[in-house]
Amino acid sequence: MDRYGSEARERYVAEPPKRSGRTSFERDRARILHSSALRRLAGKTQVMGAGTDDFVRNRLTHSLEVAQVARELGKSLGCDPEIVDSAALSHDLGHPPFGHNGEIALNEAAASIGGFEGNAQTLRILSRLEAKTFDADGRSVGLNLTRATLASCVKYPWRRGERDTAKFGVYDDDLPVFEWLDTEGRLTIEAQVMDLSDDIAYSVHDVEDGLVGGWFSLVGELDTPGSWHVARDWYDPTATDDRLDAALARLRAMGEWPVGPYLGTRASRAVLKSLTSALIGRFAGAAYEATVARWGSGPLVRYEGQLEVPQDTLDEINVLKSLAAHHIMRADLRVADLASQRDLLHGLVAHLRLKGEGELEPEFADDFRAADDDAHRLRVIIDQVASLTDGSAKAWARKLLG
Repeated sequence: MDRYGSEARERYVAEPPKRSGRTSFERDRARILHSSALRRLAGKTQVMGAGTDDFVRNRLTHSLEVAQVARELGKSLGCDPEIVDSAALSHDLGHPPFGHNGEIALNEAAASIGGFEGNAQTLRILSRLEAKTFDADGRSVGLNLTRATLASCVKYPWRRGERDTAKFGVYDDDLPVFEWLDTEGRLTIEAQVMDLSDDIAYSVHDVEDGLVGGWFSLVGELDTPGSWHVARDWYDPTATDDRLDAALARLRAMGEWPVGPYLGTRASRAVLKSLTSALIGRFAGAAYEATVARWGSGPLVRYEGQLEVPQDTLDEINVLKSLAAHHIMRADLRVADLASQRDLLHGLVAHLRLKGEGELEPEFADDFRAADDDAHRLRVIIDQVASLTDGSAKAWARKLLG
């Protein structure tokens, strides 16, 4: 029996019925898949800069992998796979150039207007910036997704300052559509599946990219003190050395864990691929078993259950994320690059504030002209800069800043 009712299928702006035979949720996924915002992710940093290596992930390939993990896990719990797939494809749409480093810069540049947050930007793209549908007053409502799909794209269903975290899911400018979602601060189970799948893909594939790129090895001694410091700083302040040491020991006991260094051969790549497959199955399987044990066999949809993830599984995921973060994102070789990226984005925002609409792309120039004060004009500039890829941000800087 279908557990999604008419309220879940409602759109912000009503649309006439379609005769294509596709469900509302299948149409949602198609709209996201064909969006320009999704295509731009191909040029945005995942861990290492987009285009720096033919092997490593960019934001688009990462999102596709998240969607595959999420679709299978969500389907096993009874979620509509199209909703989970859509949430996973969308989860990084709001990321600016240079990944999380770009988020830091734009959050600083937007401090006077409520900051910048990639997840709030995702909601803004889906419900306003991506061109598809307009309301009766001529205002863009973005892709006009169903309530169930759009709510499942909201990873942090609260405003800035409402929770004890820097993360938030909506700018004040976008409150009407957020309130229409009626989340009451809750995550749908589809959003929870997306979030865990992001962590799984992030942890497993960033390690794979780091090994192939020669940033570190899983064989021999690992710099665990440095990595565990990152684990507490970035992921879980409660994690103790004993817990993380035990998690690493469990992972190293897996039959798929490499016993020799990565050599770049097909045999080495096969060993690495066996490890990544086993890790994904291990983490997703643990969450499935724990969820079914707590909530039953389902189907679980919307707000009818919680995704349960064992602490041991979370520790193992954080171990892998921390190894990649310590050896790649915090590597001395990257510090100067990260600083110059932030300077570049600050420079673009400052230049566009000075020059105004004449330097903006047509869609953002329209928004700039329609803005009724400096705060709204600055938000348009932030939207413009956030939309750029790594490469186009550098090209704009060469053209506008010299």
